[in-house]
Amino acid sequence: MKNQYFGDINDYRKYGLLRCLQEATGLSLGVCWLLTEDDGRTDGEFRHYLEEPARWRHYDPPLYDQLRCLLSVEISRNIAHVRDWRLLGDATDYDSILRDSSSERDTYFRDVWLRLEGCPLVFFDPDNGIETGTTIRGRKNSSKYLYWTEIEEAYARGHSLIIYQHFPRKSREQYIKERAEEMARRLAAPLLDSFRTSHVVFFLAVRPEHTAAFTPAHDLLRSRWASQIRPAAHVIAEMKTGRFSLPHEHAIPTADPRRRVR
Repeated sequence: MKNQYFGDINDYRKYGLLRCLQEATGLSLGVCWLLTEDDGRTDGEFRHYLEEPARWRHYDPPLYDQLRCLLSVEISRNIAHVRDWRLLGDATDYDSILRDSSSERDTYFRDVWLRLEGCPLVFFDPDNGIETGTTIRGRKNSSKYLYWTEIEEAYARGHSLIIYQHFPRKSREQYIKERAEEMARRLAAPLLDSFRTSHVVFFLAVRPEHTAAFTPAHDLLRSRWASQIRPAAHVIAEMKTGRFSLPHEHAIPTADPRRRVR
């Protein structure tokens, strides 16, 4: 995450998704912004939606109205507004700058675990998403990624996870399928969902003790963000046997898959 992108159309959907998950589950949310330095690029200027309330406001009116403050030249683009404007309610966040250095990154995550210890649901917001294998942890631009060792540790510490992922230049359907299957193998989460938007996708890996809390999540998202956020289930566990399945369809489910969880 970079401050320069705060409040763009992707942020509107992102905060809308997180607000729905907070409401649906009742779980306390922790946010690790994985904040990096602004780079002066202009590809985060997708704020025209703030000038079109008739088209965009109805998805989440309170959120939209607050973000419209950014139309004022006196308001900076800074993620501190998430906390100050209570866009995510009482969420606990960690907003220190993440740098490429491996040793600094180790210190950063030690602080993250302490800060977010009491949050059952944790959101990670890397610039690009999950590591690709081509950028080694500690090397140049590694701060733009979240690494599997960190995902696995967060999950092992008792957090259900929601992770931002930018789409690479490949088939989006195939990419979602591959990422979901890799996450399933690594975490063995009983519930694993994706939430696709027009530009990015979010992956949700749920801890066994939190599965019941997510039952209403898909229905709530469909009722509020149907044309903007597409939920799909990828892992549906049989909790009594420990077995799980990997659905290969990524369309919006016609029925809530969590009804099959026992």
